[in-house]
Amino acid sequence: MAVDEHLPGGGSVGAAISNAVVGILHDWTGRGPTQARTLIGEDVVVVLVHDTLTKGERRLVEEGEDRSVLGMRGSLQRTMRDDLVAAVEQLTSRPVMAFMSANHADPDLAAEIFVLESDPA
Repeated sequence: MAVDEHLPGGGSVGAAISNAVVGILHDWTGRGPTQARTLIGEDVVVVLVHDTLTKGERRLVEEGEDRSVLGMRGSLQRTMRDDLVAAVEQLTSRPVMAFMSANHADPDLAAEIFVLESDPA
């Protein structure tokens, strides 16, 4: 069974997940992405975020240090894993069995991928 697309009080689960991910990124980095879009499938949630890098990280990318920035971003996203997973589990009412994160420096994009445990129903 797929994730219910609507929250009990109204509103979209996808929008709520996008807002939660933006908020968590903001809390951890001091700024959130300027755009986020959540795609929900039967057992997967993908959050695409745009413009996530800080001013300092963007400058490092301009100077050819994109590998360093992407490495640090990967470490940061592994560290915030618990916060991201908790938000998705709460909003989907499904346990997350795997979390993956990918970043791209230019253009400045990231994908947060959550694989949900199969719904026994």
